[in-house]
Amino acid sequence: RDLGIAQNSAWHMLQRIRKAFEGGEEDAMFTGPVEVDETYVGGKERNKHESKRTGDRGTQGKVAVVGAKDRATGRVRARVVADTSKETLQDFVLESAKPGSKLFTDEHPAYKGLRFVYDMDTVRHSVREYVRGNAHVNGIESFWATLKRAHKGVYHKFSKKHLHRYVEDFAGRCGIRSLDTLEQMAYVAQGMKGKRLRYRTLTA
Repeated sequence: RDLGIAQNSAWHMLQRIRKAFEGGEEDAMFTGPVEVDETYVGGKERNKHESKRTGDRGTQGKVAVVGAKDRATGRVRARVVADTSKETLQDFVLESAKPGSKLFTDEHPAYKGLRFVYDMDTVRHSVREYVRGNAHVNGIESFWATLKRAHKGVYHKFSKKHLHRYVEDFAGRCGIRSLDTLEQMAYVAQGMKGKRLRYRTLTA
């Protein structure tokens, strides 16, 4: 309204801003302590139109996302993934956290082999253990909660095609939270360099 542009132009601009958070200096490896967790994003089965309901519960129809949070800096890295297999999750951790750093996870079996690379500690959610001393993944779970509140209360729907940009947007904003407004604007403008995103690409 203030810019005097149509809704589709505003949406295009927002997607270009989200793309600005792809890559950049935030890709430097975390040195820890690092929390890692995975979640699923998508609408609830009961909220779907009757013709689109499958009758399944849990993760059916949702998209997997894995994330890591560096407690020392507050930075978050998150990625949409095809699955939560051992190979997928361990590759993400190895790309995100420096070997030898302190690592906290839940008891997902995919993380087990990482204890040979990291100083690893696990919390057992299956027996209602959520915090044991410094061992917890509450930081990255808070990030998931923020993302899902936005999904439910602001955007209402994340399409699978564009979800990765929303995830990168929310993760990137965690990394610049301590900057003032002008510094944040400069960071985003710098991040746009060389990242063209055509409207026809978004809608194809």
